[in-house]
Amino acid sequence: MTVIRLPDGSERKFDYPITVFDVAASIGEGLARAAIAGKINGKLVDLHCPVEQDSELAIVTEKDQDGLEIIRHSSAHLLAHAVKELFPDAQVTIGPVIDDGFYYDFSYKRPFTPEDLTAIEKRMKEISKRNLKVERKVWDRSDAISFFKQQGEHYKAQIIESIPGDEDLSLYSQGDFIDLCRGPHVPTTSKLKVFKLMKVAGAYWRGDSNNEMLQRIYGTAWSSKEDQKNYLHRLEEAEKRDHRKIGKHLNLFHIQEEAPGMVFWHPKGWALWQQIEQYMRDIQNNHGYLEIRTPQVLDKKLWVQSGHWENFRENMFVTDTDERDFAIKPMNCPGHIQIFKQGLRSYRDLPIRLAEFGSCHRNEASGALHGMMRVRAFTQDDAHIFCSEDQIREEVVRFVHLLKHVYKDFGFNDLLVKLSTRPLKRVGSDAQWDKSEGALEAALEEVGLEWELQPGEGAFYGPKIEFSLTDCIGRIWQCGTLQLDFSMPERLGAEYVAEDNSRQVPVMLHRAILGSLERFIGILIENYAGAFPLWLAPVQAVVLNISKGQVDYVQKVADELKNHGLRVDQDLRNEKITYKIREHSLQKLPYQIIVGDAEMSSSMVSVRNRAGQDLGQMAVPKLIEYLKREIALKT
Repeated sequence: MTVIRLPDGSERKFDYPITVFDVAASIGEGLARAAIAGKINGKLVDLHCPVEQDSELAIVTEKDQDGLEIIRHSSAHLLAHAVKELFPDAQVTIGPVIDDGFYYDFSYKRPFTPEDLTAIEKRMKEISKRNLKVERKVWDRSDAISFFKQQGEHYKAQIIESIPGDEDLSLYSQGDFIDLCRGPHVPTTSKLKVFKLMKVAGAYWRGDSNNEMLQRIYGTAWSSKEDQKNYLHRLEEAEKRDHRKIGKHLNLFHIQEEAPGMVFWHPKGWALWQQIEQYMRDIQNNHGYLEIRTPQVLDKKLWVQSGHWENFRENMFVTDTDERDFAIKPMNCPGHIQIFKQGLRSYRDLPIRLAEFGSCHRNEASGALHGMMRVRAFTQDDAHIFCSEDQIREEVVRFVHLLKHVYKDFGFNDLLVKLSTRPLKRVGSDAQWDKSEGALEAALEEVGLEWELQPGEGAFYGPKIEFSLTDCIGRIWQCGTLQLDFSMPERLGAEYVAEDNSRQVPVMLHRAILGSLERFIGILIENYAGAFPLWLAPVQAVVLNISKGQVDYVQKVADELKNHGLRVDQDLRNEKITYKIREHSLQKLPYQIIVGDAEMSSSMVSVRNRAGQDLGQMAVPKLIEYLKREIALKT
């Protein structure tokens, strides 16, 4: 007798051998048709996997996230199958699931063309309609290696040789196509209905530039046509919103080969930067942070002592002088500890919150650089909170409230939270990690945030909470972090005098809200498609004259607006007013202030907003009040 416990708490008993499919069929015909896999005691398995003992079982359908992952993985195999039918000499290598889709790497004698992708996608649809049964079998290792070598699939043979000998070696077949995979997969190819091939890119075998350059075909797969349509629409929107294109169009910044991964800020872009930095400076000052500045270059011995040299050396820019090795700082924490150590600290001084707009450099791989989203030189809204253990919970709670407030001001209200725990490569004792992970979890529970656990994803010096925001087209950006560190202050000799006069090591909370300002500005550009809210806009308004007779009045209006702290340009060119309006509309300025003879004679201005609405005539003081109210509301 086999007892199956279902997610709703009910049980089903069977006195004959069963599979996951049999259980689904016993529940209902509709579920049996929709099922694509199962989850036995938390482990994903194929639909026709036998259930051999009492188990907890969930039936997986295409509506589940696990089901979507299986559809995408199976679509990668469908891609490989189609390629082998059309290009028999191509060798298949690996084909994993990625965000929103999948890819498969191939070795082939010539580059795949757009016409090839069209033919491959058409063949994938044909194979799907064949309704081929997808079957899993465990093979002997030597037999599998021989099989793939005979097929000319030398990469597959290499992969098998690298798999530990104690693992079962499973191969999946669909028709006459056989591939190496752990699975699980959909039960038949007809379950794969909604997919699209996207592009071809180069990728070195095993990521090593000394190896052959393979061809990576990317695809996307979904459980419904509507989901795929929405995804493709998001891609189109993302293309329109590319911060590199908008940055060039609005004259905000540029990046050039002579300084790879480093930003040249133009006046308008720097005005945006300064507005963000000053906003963060003010809000941190109001929440008890003390702003500091630390050196860019520090002696190697400090990085060795902090643990960065051992764990982060490959990402650091190094130099030497006076027979000493130095590194340009990739992060600010060791410098902040040096400031904490100046003078004897008392428990009465804690918590101490030190903040810095710290300029950092990291030697990122050139292939990983991407506009302002991945750079080598960046500035963090970085801060470190030095506190006692019994202050951790309160400081974490304070920080989360502050972070939510900041994100709301920038227009982001949806927050995703993940708690990352100890990685394999780390410093500190297990007892310290137990204590720090427990403290962060307790604080998150108190704040009432839903969060996801990420085992093994913490920093080498401590666990961390990651805060991600969602932009207007549904993309998720990880920006904020809070990392709890019992280790580095001790390594660098930080201490304070406790209430009992003993010397204690403070706990250090590494925290950032925006993260890299460069990257955050890139996110803002794409979120708003360059049409920034008034409080952020590099140029908040432009004053336009209709004819030469209003030049002096335009200057007077512009000066009055500037004297009230508004960022204003003026356009006195001898052009038609319709031309000026159209040109400044393309620059996405929030307001255009138009002056003609009628406005000048009545000491008024005509106001037009970015949406093209005519707001009528206003006296300049009323306009200033109107604009300042919108700035204060941050709408």
